[in-house]
Amino acid sequence: MLLHAPTATAAAALVLFAGLALGQQQNNREFQCPEKPGFYPDQLQCDLYYHCSVDGELTEKLCPDGLLFDDTSPSHERCDTSVNVDCGQRTLQQEPKPSKGCPRANGYYRHWDEGSCEKFVNCVDGVANEMPCPPGLIYDDSTSSCTWSTESKRQCTTTKKEVLTDGFSCPEGDVVGPNGRILPHPTFAHPDDCQKFYICRNGVIPQYGSCSAGLVYNDVSFKCDEPENVPGW
Repeated sequence: MLLHAPTATAAAALVLFAGLALGQQQNNREFQCPEKPGFYPDQLQCDLYYHCSVDGELTEKLCPDGLLFDDTSPSHERCDTSVNVDCGQRTLQQEPKPSKGCPRANGYYRHWDEGSCEKFVNCVDGVANEMPCPPGLIYDDSTSSCTWSTESKRQCTTTKKEVLTDGFSCPEGDVVGPNGRILPHPTFAHPDDCQKFYICRNGVIPQYGSCSAGLVYNDVSFKCDEPENVPGW
């Protein structure tokens, strides 16, 4: 039987395969297991890590797409969201596996509707779950968390202002209480009924409030009080 020499294309493929195999071996050799067995991070890629067994055997491992390896303890194997993992200089990640509403398969991300600053998306295995921020907060994708708009660089001007049935809406700006501190949930006098008042939860979500029988709202102390203690009563 005659054996034919490989064609130029086949020879090139063999060279490429050998190069890839050699490169993989070199990558595996770059990380050396320490004496203590456990789980150790890659120095460049934040979702790549290694398991070193008691006999020094090295196993390369990868977090699910969107999750990062938590390297705080070699004795624990843990992949978590970017909110809970500090990658430091390990800035590289695997190629993303996007799906509808999810830039990556897992993690917290900005809502696909740019006007819905008060919402965000929790992606789990490629499934997008809409989540609301607490009242008054917006989603800040630089920190993957909800925060006050004044503490975020994100410009959100399309958030709708809530209005009660009688037309009241929470005024903008902080309200300072009698002790000189900013009130987290300021209250405001009702224009027609001294026993009633408005509450602004987190300064932005309006709701009705009412004093107990015999008491009236004091807009100086921002609380219900005896009528004789309220100026102008």
